[in-house]
Amino acid sequence: MENFIINSILWTLALYGLFELIKQIIYMCTYTNMKADGIYVIVAVKNQEERIEGFLRSSLFRILYGKEDYIKDIIVTDLGSSDKTKEILCKMSEDYECVKIANWKECKSILDNIESVKESATK
Repeated sequence: MENFIINSILWTLALYGLFELIKQIIYMCTYTNMKADGIYVIVAVKNQEERIEGFLRSSLFRILYGKEDYIKDIIVTDLGSSDKTKEILCKMSEDYECVKIANWKECKSILDNIESVKESATK
């Protein structure tokens, strides 16, 4: 009898967690411009002209030719670089459609929407 009660409680908690997860996904799809079919990587950079191309190419190699097909887009935001980081990002976004450039305000609004969804889901 004790095992039955413990198992019932565990299954109830598991189902509650599943419902909360589904609710979270629905809120994310509703309140953000992102699709729920993968992972989006947001990278903030500043003055990284020596490193950003190598970083993006290694990430793209793993996405395009590796086993990381669940990553859908790499969203890069420049935080006011004074070097050629922005130009390199523009070239990379032209060459690869999964590299997107966004300004910091756009990224912040996406993150704020996700945070507000999390807060409303926990209420």
